Amino acid sequence: MAIGLIIIGDEILSGKRTDQHFPKVVQLLKARGLQLSWAEYVGDEPARIVALLKRTFASGDIVLCFGGIGATPDDHTRQAAADALGLPLILHPQGKANIQQRITEMGADAGTPVDLESPENLHRLKMAEFVQGAELIPNPYNKIAGFAVREHYFVPGFPVMSWPMIEWVLDTHYAHLFNQVPHAEHALLVYETAESLLTPLMVRLEAQYPLIKVFSLPSVGDAQTRRHIELGVKGEPEQAGAAFAEMRAELAALQAEVTLL
Repeated sequence: MAIGLIIIGDEILSGKRTDQHFPKVVQLLKARGLQLSWAEYVGDEPARIVALLKRTFASGDIVLCFGGIGATPDDHTRQAAADALGLPLILHPQGKANIQQRITEMGADAGTPVDLESPENLHRLKMAEFVQGAELIPNPYNKIAGFAVREHYFVPGFPVMSWPMIEWVLDTHYAHLFNQVPHAEHALLVYETAESLLTPLMVRLEAQYPLIKVFSLPSVGDAQTRRHIELGVKGEPEQAGAAFAEMRAELAALQAEVTLL
């Protein structure tokens, strides 16, 4: 089952904020023996979000979606998810209770009375309007939950909230997938060698060892590093080890200068 990532927000596409979610999600998945298969970025455009979610709901993938679940005019994710599924938004009873508890606690901390029926506080309840049939994703930071529907998990854009929520999703719903596929990775640096010279070796190794992938990451070098290629293999441990041994032998035959990583 593939795992995908959606990051929503004009602020990312405009460069006002730098996305931090992609590397964090990769880290969280890797720690559990999982891997990200794809990632997409989209701005705060309802039609684009709806189209993207229609496609991903149909894919059957596990999808982690960040951003746009607040209650301001540029937060479209909740409605877009409902539109993509052809379902209504429903005020979730527990989600409502969580928000009201948060409002009450904030009032108590400030020493001010709380009117849960005030226009401001009623508007906050929009953050508990989720797709019909959705389940809550607990938010340990401020109790304002995210939501889950059809293997899609919608969380806020704030890392302090969203990252623990994603960890909860993985550990609660997908622990049975952790470390299911044995994996090994081996790499080295090859200096001052044309990538075209190494391509036949890469092709041959992938054909000979069907459970591995060969990767090549060229670098033109800089003031600290000479021109080089990070060359390696990853995949099933036994085949990866054998393929890497052959790779090293071939590079030695070519008299290539290498450094093991």
